[in-house]
Amino acid sequence: MSKYGNRKTVVDGITFDSAKEGRRYRELKLFERAGQIRDLEMQKRFPIRVNDELVCSYIADFQYVEAHSGKTVVEDVKGMRTREYILKRKLMHAVHGITIKEV
Repeated sequence: MSKYGNRKTVVDGITFDSAKEGRRYRELKLFERAGQIRDLEMQKRFPIRVNDELVCSYIADFQYVEAHSGKTVVEDVKGMRTREYILKRKLMHAVHGITIKEV
């Protein structure tokens, strides 16, 4: 068992850090099949650079494009907001202009 009580879960042969993340993956795959979203990616890495120096990286649980709006969504499945996550969320907005959708 992990520090925050998550249990690794396998869906479609993919191991997820939590059952909640696995459920969200299933939902997003259904949305993709229905044509509501496209270009679903998992574990997308975003380098966070300040003054050309790599400070850290943020790894999103999911990224996809909403079919109706064409908007790219960066999503994180959250059970617990850690201090590290809160800082990286702010850096993602400041450096990349990306607001993370929390599920």
